[in-house]
Amino acid sequence: MKFGKFFENIKTFLSEVKIETKKATFPSREETINTTMVVVVLVLIATLYMWILNVVFSVTITKVLP
Repeated sequence: MKFGKFFENIKTFLSEVKIETKKATFPSREETINTTMVVVVLVLIATLYMWILNVVFSVTITKVLP
């Protein structure tokens, strides 16, 4: 493969990336904050659920095994 063709392909790729990036829509600041808060709350709920399961299993195993 010739280096000229290689660099031409890179140039074409980067120009197409630039065109596609202009087509993308990005969320507003408010949307980003709201979705981040939803993710944080869901992670906290999942963490609490896992912690409760851990405690229940730990107590159960402790009582079953001497």
